[in-house]
Amino acid sequence: MSSPAPSQRSIPSVYTIESSQNPSTSSRRPSLHYAPLPAFRTVKPLPYQLRQHCIIYLEEGLYVQGLNLLSSVLFSGTTPTSPVFLPPPQFLALISTLTVHPSLTTRAQSEDRVQASITSLRYLNLLSNLVGPVHGNLRDAFAFSTPETSSRRGAIRRRATGDGFTSNKDSLDSIDNDLAHATSVWAKAQDFWHVVGWAFNCSVLHKHRWERWQLWLEYMVDTLDTDWAQRAHIYGESEDSEQDPRARSIIVRYLEGANERRILRAIFADGSSKSTAEFAEVWRNETKERKKDADIKKAAPKLDIEADQWGDYLHDSESSSELEDTPPPDSPTRLEAAVDSAAFVPNVSEAFGGPQAIVLRLRLLSLLSTVSVFLPHTFTPLPSLYDLFLEHIRPLPLSIFFFIISPSSMQHFHLAAASSITQVILRSLIASAAPLPLTDDLTQEVLESCYLPHHANTGSISDNAKVSLCVETLLRLLQKHCGLYWTESLQNAVDEGIAARARKAQNVGKGKAKGKGGRESERMWLKGSEARIRGLVQLVRDQQESMGE
Repeated sequence: MSSPAPSQRSIPSVYTIESSQNPSTSSRRPSLHYAPLPAFRTVKPLPYQLRQHCIIYLEEGLYVQGLNLLSSVLFSGTTPTSPVFLPPPQFLALISTLTVHPSLTTRAQSEDRVQASITSLRYLNLLSNLVGPVHGNLRDAFAFSTPETSSRRGAIRRRATGDGFTSNKDSLDSIDNDLAHATSVWAKAQDFWHVVGWAFNCSVLHKHRWERWQLWLEYMVDTLDTDWAQRAHIYGESEDSEQDPRARSIIVRYLEGANERRILRAIFADGSSKSTAEFAEVWRNETKERKKDADIKKAAPKLDIEADQWGDYLHDSESSSELEDTPPPDSPTRLEAAVDSAAFVPNVSEAFGGPQAIVLRLRLLSLLSTVSVFLPHTFTPLPSLYDLFLEHIRPLPLSIFFFIISPSSMQHFHLAAASSITQVILRSLIASAAPLPLTDDLTQEVLESCYLPHHANTGSISDNAKVSLCVETLLRLLQKHCGLYWTESLQNAVDEGIAARARKAQNVGKGKAKGKGGRESERMWLKGSEARIRGLVQLVRDQQESMGE
């Protein structure tokens, strides 16, 4: 039997996948596909003497030496499959703090401390690549303080000060260093989402701190993704269908007891006064930098031409980027400033923290979506989550909306999730006269009848451009994964929709006037999307004609 025509193929709704995870069904194995996992090595405890040597280094602040010792024993096995020596969770928690703490990064007083931060991140990445988050017990290592853990850590500290605490396994591996306890990232931050919100605030307001938080957050998101995928792989191969190891994943632990709306506010933190008030700095005066050499008073350099001493005549002044002040937290956000400018296009992603920040935001949203698909009872049902997505994505300025909803951005989601999320947003924007599909299953027929021919439910240029961008994304998803088939009905739907949105967008709408520059920028996004839609459909037609179809 021949394969179905492209117009008959569909992208399934993510809700179909969710329903297949219902405990009443016979198949409970993951339906979403993950990239193949590397062959992680097994682990064995770090020997007592080595632990004590490392504790001395870490307590004395000799971080580079301690990390070099830990790195050297990673490859002490005789074969590539030998178990890896794994340090206790307390070690890994401290090492994670070293990667981002101001005293070793933006306020480091020596190159050795800067090197300690770099070496810490290198060690964590190396360990994760070798043993993975599950074998590495990163769930325990990367646990934020709760009343229970705080009291335990306090007891450990009391033992160190001779307050009569009884020795136990935790105390044997305790590190008498404030960075391992009261001033660690795991103790200073309220929870993971506090750090996420603050990091994204830094991406907009404090670029020098974002340089470090970005590296920490990238590592953490990689860890969360790999931990979930590794547990999904274990579940897929297990005979026990009742116990789902994903329920003990790191991301689920971070979601337990957390408010869903606060989580979304953290992911969409934009540096506004409201956002910085809710997600404040992790460490006090964290954004202050150490004095530059040029700020320290020194004797004026001697000028002696004959001795080839030119004083400060040949020294370049600091670059404008170093002298540039970051906006205060209560100033208008760069997100708002970008929209008001007619020339915002080239650097528009900076208004939301830059490309790397946007990618991390998307990866976190994708992870939340995946958890809701497979473990809705541990977090929140998928429809409720997507309503929260809509609440935060729809009001975004058009330029940022494009970065979130574009086909290249949607590749961070599983295909079914990308299609369903885009349709949820599109249905909130499209005219009420547009027929609603019965499900989120996306086919060419659904596109032609429900989405392509219609304008927005308002007369603003921005809303009609957003409708066009959503339609474009769905069109590209279907073309890439299922294939499009050119027909007159497809061409008519495309032409009708472009004309309808252009007519509707002539009316700016009440309260939407943003000045000539703002309207022209929005119209540029609308026309750009129209041109890409026409180009895609024409490409499909040309390919069919060249194949003689």
